Amino acid sequence: MARIAFQGEPGAYSHQACHDARPEFEALPCRTFEDVIESVREGAADLAMLPVENSTYGRVADIHRLLPQSGLHIVDEAFVRVHINLMALPGTALKDVREAMSHTVLLGQCRQFLGQHGIAPVTGADTAGSAREVAENGTPSQAALASDLAAEIYGLDILARHIEDHDRNTTRFLLMAREADHSRRGGSAGMMTSFVFRVRNIPAALYKAMGGFATNGVNMTKLESYMVNGSFTATQFFAEIEGHPEDAPVARALEELAYFTSELSILGVYPADRPRHS
Repeated sequence: MARIAFQGEPGAYSHQACHDARPEFEALPCRTFEDVIESVREGAADLAMLPVENSTYGRVADIHRLLPQSGLHIVDEAFVRVHINLMALPGTALKDVREAMSHTVLLGQCRQFLGQHGIAPVTGADTAGSAREVAENGTPSQAALASDLAAEIYGLDILARHIEDHDRNTTRFLLMAREADHSRRGGSAGMMTSFVFRVRNIPAALYKAMGGFATNGVNMTKLESYMVNGSFTATQFFAEIEGHPEDAPVARALEELAYFTSELSILGVYPADRPRHS
């Protein structure tokens, strides 16, 4: 069976993303993002599922730094709604719950529900780990905030579903493989191209580099900068555009970009996930 690697414990939201996007794959839990990447590079897994950004909390730390050096290629993207559930030992009633454990990020997304029911937030190491701890502790008054999959794995009852304060909280994941796949074209939602580049040390280089996308009518959906090797002068840019590198307007824009850059690397060409446009 093909395997897909993710960071976290079984039942984590990254595991849920694997389950939703590639249900036919066996999910492989890994301790760190680096371990996820290494498992694919070594052949222990066929795909890596990596979270890159959240609609509420923004960019996932470290991911953009890891992507260019990973040796892997983006082959798909997946937008996953983060539904938060309150779960406890079987037979527990909602009125008996006194505290809820989870990652601090999830606790902050359920303040209204917890406040209305007089439930105290307790910080745990992560979401799935909190669910596992609640199952192991055997304390009826203690609950966890986690995914549907975590409740299933650790044998907990879901007392309340989808209790997040914001109903559009979504995490975007990138699926990465050892080999690039530029063969796909079009699709119902179009194609995306992700790349990294460094501009040449000339005046207005970034402005000039971006000009080719505007003049060729190529929509750039993301442009982010970050330091390289701890240097304030070595800045790398991560960008995403709509289209395929072989599309004439995209090809012209990338050719113009290359003239003003010292480094340019395509990280992936892949179909846009439908929720991107919803």
